[in-house]
Amino acid sequence: MSSRKTKGRGPTKKRAQRATSNVFAMFDQAQIQEFKEAFNMIDQNRDGFIDKEDLHDMLASLGKDPADPYLESMMNEAPGPINFTMFLTLFGERLQGTDPEDVIKNAFACFDEENVGRIHEERLRELLTSMGDRFTDEDRRSPGGGRYIYHHKRRVHVDTVPQS
Repeated sequence: MSSRKTKGRGPTKKRAQRATSNVFAMFDQAQIQEFKEAFNMIDQNRDGFIDKEDLHDMLASLGKDPADPYLESMMNEAPGPINFTMFLTLFGERLQGTDPEDVIKNAFACFDEENVGRIHEERLRELLTSMGDRFTDEDRRSPGGGRYIYHHKRRVHVDTVPQS
C-alpha cells in the first residue's frame, strides 16, 4: 500500500471537522435553503467558513458593536472551523428537542379566547406565573405593552403589539 504524500502542496486550507450524523436529514429542503442564505450572509469574505471577523462584520452591519470576548464565545461553540455543514450541525443541536411548529401553535391557540391569533398580555402574564415552570417578574417582562401575536401567515411568531 502506498501512502499519500502532502509534501510540496503548499499551505493547506483550513478544514472543518466532519459531522458524524447526517445533519441534512434533520431539515427539509426549504429549511436548508434558508440556512444556506443565512450562512452566506454571515460569511462576509466568501471563503466558505464563518470566522470571528465574519461575525463581527455581520453584527456591525446590523448596527451592533460586539466585544471580542462575545465573538470568541460564539466561535467556541463549534468544535472547529464553521463551514456550512458545521453551521447546520450547530443549529440542529440547538433545535433538537424543540416542539414542531403545529404543537406550538396549538398550545397558543388554547389560550386564544377570541380565536383571532392573539393572546392578551395580562392573560399571558397570568399564565406564565401560575402554570408549569413559573416565570419570575424579570422572566416575563415584555419589551412593550399590548397583545402577543402567536402566528403570522405560516410561521410561528411571538411578538407584542400595542393595545388599541
